[in-house]
Amino acid sequence: MIWELRHEYKVSLLLDVAGLARATYYYHTKRRQVPDKYSEIKEQITNIFHENHGRYGYRRITLEMKNRGYCINHKTVQRLMNNLKLECKVRIKKYRSYKGEVGKVAPNLLERDFSTTAPNQKWVTDVTEFSLFGQKIYLSPILDLYSSDVVSYVISDKPVLSMVMNMTKKAIEILPSGAHPILHSDQGWQNQHKHYQYLLEQCGIQQSMSRKGNCLDNAVMENFFGLLKSELLYLEEFDSMEHFVAALEDYLDYYNNRRIKVKLKGLSPAVHRKQALLIA
Repeated sequence: MIWELRHEYKVSLLLDVAGLARATYYYHTKRRQVPDKYSEIKEQITNIFHENHGRYGYRRITLEMKNRGYCINHKTVQRLMNNLKLECKVRIKKYRSYKGEVGKVAPNLLERDFSTTAPNQKWVTDVTEFSLFGQKIYLSPILDLYSSDVVSYVISDKPVLSMVMNMTKKAIEILPSGAHPILHSDQGWQNQHKHYQYLLEQCGIQQSMSRKGNCLDNAVMENFFGLLKSELLYLEEFDSMEHFVAALEDYLDYYNNRRIKVKLKGLSPAVHRKQALLIA
């Protein structure tokens, strides 16, 4: 009894000093004693966030929560992430392969129509440069616009013709019989080369090129490179170029097979592509 009176007296003194109403003090004290009904949800959100190295925002975390059997609103996830101070860390010298008209420039068959109804209708490609440790490497991938999956890619220490040729040959190897996709690119010198254009012609692939200096004509590739650099290059630290190349290969595997996309309703690009091919 004496201890309680002393406690009340001390509380009264503190409240007077702080200018805080007694009812407000006891309201917040009582709230702290109530178990947090979101404790398990917060733990799952935190796990998903760190499993994906801070690359997921509240929308993809909501989808992944649903994949794990939790029914939760995206606004609740956003609020809890703010409370937990979990913020998606994702926001560049661009490699230019254009050297004028050194070969035949293909027409723009895509015309910014990035819509598709099935895999292997429209592919897009480009080359991007990474400069680290006084060295440069180049990534040349092909993306299928249906699922935004990486069909094939080549990493090279030089932006040579063989890089683009080998990337395309790898894609052709997995192209189903009877498929003749449009392959859209910029007007880079590799894409204008007669050997490259002959390869596409022999395989029945229709070549398409952006207008000169118009990056919006190949916006999907621009977005992919921006995402890759935001989620890998700017987010992690590397000890050497070899370390970065290994991380780049791991990221491309992660992007295709584990990184879910909102527009694919919570599926990864590879899973979405596989389901579409099974239906076809």
